[in-house]
Amino acid sequence: MGVGMLKTFFLGLIAAVLVFCAYVAMLPAEFRIERSATVAASPEQVFPHINDLRKWQGWSPWAKMDPNAKATFEGAEAGKGAIFNWAGNNQIGEGRMTIIDSRPNEAVQIKLDFLKPWPASNIADFTLVPDGQQTKVTWAMSGQQGFIEKAVCVFMNMDRMVGGEFEKGLANLNAVVAAPSGS
Repeated sequence: MGVGMLKTFFLGLIAAVLVFCAYVAMLPAEFRIERSATVAASPEQVFPHINDLRKWQGWSPWAKMDPNAKATFEGAEAGKGAIFNWAGNNQIGEGRMTIIDSRPNEAVQIKLDFLKPWPASNIADFTLVPDGQQTKVTWAMSGQQGFIEKAVCVFMNMDRMVGGEFEKGLANLNAVVAAPSGS
């Protein structure tokens, strides 16, 4: 390969990197991932399983990814001020969830602070809407993403990955809440 070809190759590579960086920079800084499912129970039956972070161990898909994760609870028993800290394997990482708003049988809002695998702060919202004898439960997560996070999302479909886990969690929640024992 001659010097001219090598120079052309590197200029082309630099141009490609610049185009990629410009594309990433133009992506939205805000994201929202949302899934909904109908749960075969009333909002009064569903709400305690979302509002009490200790009950998440029975339905959260992330609890099932690392059954040996270290979990600690502090603050309120349930509702606003309840805190759940976790530290686990590479699939679930390490972080903290704090309930920042709780409206009985209607909604729960949680601040998610991830420490590992990378630091991030997001908001998770659960809304419960009565639908006859059932409840439409919507689980959403939103937040800001910097340049690196946006670049990663070019190659990894976070909506599909995280949204898929939300779908599993909502199915698990339905199974737990609709179980004959009402656990």
